[in-house]
Amino acid sequence: MSMDVRDLGGRPVIIGAGIAGLMTALQLAPEPVLLLSRSPLGADASSMWAQGGLAASLGDDDDPALHLSDTLAAGDGLCDAQAARRIVYAAPAAIEYLARFGVRFDRTPAGALRLGLEAAHTRRRIVHARGDGSGREVMRALIAAVGSTPTIAVIEGFEARRLAMEDGRIAGVLASGPTGPAFLATARVVLATGGIGGLFHDSTNPLGSCGQGLALAAHAGAVLADLEFIQFHPTALDGPGRPMPLISEAVRGEGAVIVDETGRRFLDGVRGAELAPRDIVARAVWKHLADGHRVFLNVRERPGPEFARQFPTIASACKKAGIDPVRDLMPIRPAQHYHMGGVAVDGSGRTSVTGLWACGEVASTGLHGANRLASNSLTEAVVCARWVAESIAGTPAHRTKPAIASDRPSPDPTTVRPLLSRALGVLRDGEALKAAARALLPPAERKDAASDPAAVGLMIAIAALRRRESRGAHYRTDFPHHAAVARRSEITLEAALAAARELAPVLEGVT
Repeated sequence: MSMDVRDLGGRPVIIGAGIAGLMTALQLAPEPVLLLSRSPLGADASSMWAQGGLAASLGDDDDPALHLSDTLAAGDGLCDAQAARRIVYAAPAAIEYLARFGVRFDRTPAGALRLGLEAAHTRRRIVHARGDGSGREVMRALIAAVGSTPTIAVIEGFEARRLAMEDGRIAGVLASGPTGPAFLATARVVLATGGIGGLFHDSTNPLGSCGQGLALAAHAGAVLADLEFIQFHPTALDGPGRPMPLISEAVRGEGAVIVDETGRRFLDGVRGAELAPRDIVARAVWKHLADGHRVFLNVRERPGPEFARQFPTIASACKKAGIDPVRDLMPIRPAQHYHMGGVAVDGSGRTSVTGLWACGEVASTGLHGANRLASNSLTEAVVCARWVAESIAGTPAHRTKPAIASDRPSPDPTTVRPLLSRALGVLRDGEALKAAARALLPPAERKDAASDPAAVGLMIAIAALRRRESRGAHYRTDFPHHAAVARRSEITLEAALAAARELAPVLEGVT
């Protein structure tokens, strides 16, 4: 559907068209809504690449209390228990809701949902669709549903650059597209922009996912939470391609093992071994690589000949790399995969800025804590989209003043990517974090293509520097132990800039 972007009539604007954005738009129907997508629907969304599926307690031996217990354990003391409980208890109904939209979930010959096992889950509770193509199948169904919903207007090829403010609240979206800058006058905006993978050299995410939603919220004055917690997936296919192909945790759930070049399973002494929480496996693999070893995933025995049928997406990536998983070992290394931190939101997805909501990976609901439990993220996006929509629908629409749109450069993380990759990887230390903050300050204060990625990286670096402990996915080699009390972190862009200025070296000869 096309429309004149200058006349929104007070309708809400959703920025981002992954699962979180699409679901929020569908949940708002029949209220008119504008969905802003920087590329054709599904072309550049992390959701499309999701392999693992959705976690929900649907098995006869499972219940939401067990799912909650596993979530809290993986979160390493930092989950918001109330938020986590609310989300996991709503998860089974969310699966049914997606099925009604036409998502073709994998089923047994008897017609029951086929449930998979992933790391740190004590039960089989991962619902897949088309094997390891879960994200693609969910996106297919939701894109079709959006296309048949007349109240959802989609504008493709436009990217949000800034949020306009008026009297401390949202007044519109400054965007840019093929026809130049545009101003979308609205008092209700939803951020559903995904994650930060494009800020790292080794990532399984689309390179365009460089934290723009965080930058939009930060420049509007929003509070961000837990930014230092970045999950590195331990089994990305090691090769020259970027982004790196993901080898889903579900492969290890079906019996694959991690070995080195000698064939040794060096995780044997780790509790849970290959199915330990992701941060533990990622650090073990990282350290083994640093010691000069090579690391591989061995699927030759399990799943064995069934591998290509169960995991067609991964099998295709291996074939492109010249690897036959049934005969060859698959080289792996950790890669940035998911951001537990994000824009701080309440149970309805509202941020600290009036008129601004966030949903999906860009939001910090408190579900994931210090280390996301596998396959909880798509579940979170689907569940929370309904609560966000309900909150928006209950917020009266009002007209805002039109403004003149000015163009800004598209974010380009190229120059800051090496800084974040070095300082904010699997292992961190204070001196490297300080050096990164100092280097990120000048571009963060400029108004060029690197400024937004630098501002996001700076906030993450300062948050990591302030957390003088190791917890979940955040591991400080200079502070390897847990703090006595687990506390979530909060930061604003203004506070991060001020902290970085204090770290800036004094110029020689200047008094």
